[in-house]
Amino acid sequence: MIRQSLPITALVLLLAACGASTEKRAASGAGIGAATGAAVGAATDAGVAEGAIIGGAAGAIGGTVTDEEDIDLGDIGEEDEAVFD
Repeated sequence: MIRQSLPITALVLLLAACGASTEKRAASGAGIGAATGAAVGAATDAGVAEGAIIGGAAGAIGGTVTDEEDIDLGDIGEEDEAVFD
């Protein structure tokens, strides 16, 4: 079971970098991790709740330790700035 969840955990930690601030990265990481963990828990005998808790914690930690410089969201053009105002 652990071998099956390692690639998913790695993906969650990479996706935990979504967000411009530490709080946003932690929140998005927790959400992505919880959803992924629940899916892994449902597919295995670990249980959905346990998978969601473990995945959420791993994603939140991953989002917290990820630095803003690790993220390249690209340049926002003038036409895109209105969306973020």
